[in-house]
Amino acid sequence: MSARADRAASAPSKAHASGPVPIGTAAERAGVSPRMVRHYESLGLLAPVARTDSGYRQYSDADVHTLRFIRRARDLGFSMEEIATLLGLWQDRRRASSQVKKIAQAHIDDLGQRIAAMQAMQRTLQSLVG
Repeated sequence: MSARADRAASAPSKAHASGPVPIGTAAERAGVSPRMVRHYESLGLLAPVARTDSGYRQYSDADVHTLRFIRRARDLGFSMEEIATLLGLWQDRRRASSQVKKIAQAHIDDLGQRIAAMQAMQRTLQSLVG
């Protein structure tokens, strides 16, 4: 997916900016299952959400955006612990910029190592298929 398409997929559309939505709708908009939404909530990756009088969860546009962030991070191979750290960086505006840079640089370094390992595996597999 291109960077432009990824940004478009992660930005709430005007058609979706309609207020709280039930779990199924939020899950569909984020590209995850309702089960995973509940799982992310249980891990603390997604803050507890509002509920209707009958107990049904209601998700805001910001919640859906957070779910998309989590999905993209999972798709890129980040662990739940790493995602929690990334969410903290993304959501905590009070964090000192030097601390943010240090943590972000550690993730950049880790990504570089992962990319190198994947490229080595790709070369190995290509040599097997000729």
